[in-house]
Amino acid sequence: MSEQELILYEVDKKIATITLNRPDKAHAFNSSMLKTMHENLIKADKNENVKYIILKSTGERFFSAGYDLKAIMGSPDEMAKVLEWGRKVNETMLFMKKPIIAQVKGIAVGLGVLLIMGADLRIFADRPKDELYLKLPEVEISAFPQTGATLLTLFAFGHDYAKQLLLTADKVGIEELKNINFISRIVPLENIDEETLTFAKTLAKSQKEYIFFAKTMLTIMGKGYARRLFDLEDECGAFTCSGRKSMNELDDFIEELYKKYV
Repeated sequence: MSEQELILYEVDKKIATITLNRPDKAHAFNSSMLKTMHENLIKADKNENVKYIILKSTGERFFSAGYDLKAIMGSPDEMAKVLEWGRKVNETMLFMKKPIIAQVKGIAVGLGVLLIMGADLRIFADRPKDELYLKLPEVEISAFPQTGATLLTLFAFGHDYAKQLLLTADKVGIEELKNINFISRIVPLENIDEETLTFAKTLAKSQKEYIFFAKTMLTIMGKGYARRLFDLEDECGAFTCSGRKSMNELDDFIEELYKKYV
C-alpha cells in the first residue's frame, strides 16, 4: 500500500472526508502520514465547496493507536519529523476555519486521542469500554507529551481531569465522556457511517460565513494562546530529551518557565 493510500481523501458535495487507512498497524502514524494528513486538511480548508470535514478510520477495532513507535525508535530524524508534523496537524485542526467531525468506532491512544480532541464535534459508536476507550499513555511509557498532548487535553477536559488522564493513563469510555459532554452524538456501530454523513450534511446547510465565524470566534476567545502552549510543550520536550537533570536544574528550568509563560 502506497503512503497516499494510508490517508484517503474524498469530497462529496459540501463534505470532505479524511480516512485513516492503515488497519494492519492500528492506524499508527509515521511522519509521512502526518504530512499527508496535513496536506489534506489544508486542501479541505481551501476548497470553496467544502463546509465540513469528517475524520474517520477504516475497520472497527482502532480509531488510531497514535504514533508509530517502531518507526520512531532509534531514528532521531524520524522523531524530529514526527514532532514537527504532529504539531502542524494538531495546530491546523484547531485554527482552520472549517469544523471537523471526528467519527470514532474504536480505541484511540496517544495521537489518536489528540485528533479526536482537536476535532470540533464527535460522533461515537455505542460500544462497551473494552471495545472503545481513549487513553493518553505518554507519561506512563516515558514518551514526552508533545504535539498538543497537554494543551488539547486541557481544552477538552479542563484542568483537573487533564491532569488525571495524563498522570494516570486511565482508559476513558463512553459513559465518562458522556458525563462531561465531550461527545456530540452516540449512535449504533452498524449505522455510524450513515449517521455521521447525515449529521454533517444537515449542519452544512447553514450559510458558510456563520459556520466558519462561529468556530473562528470561539477558537480565538477560548484558545487564542494555543500557539504559545505548543511552544511550551516543545521547550519542555527539548529540555527533557537533552539528558537527565538534577533536581536543582529542574527547579531552575521550571522557575524560568513560569517567568516566561505565566
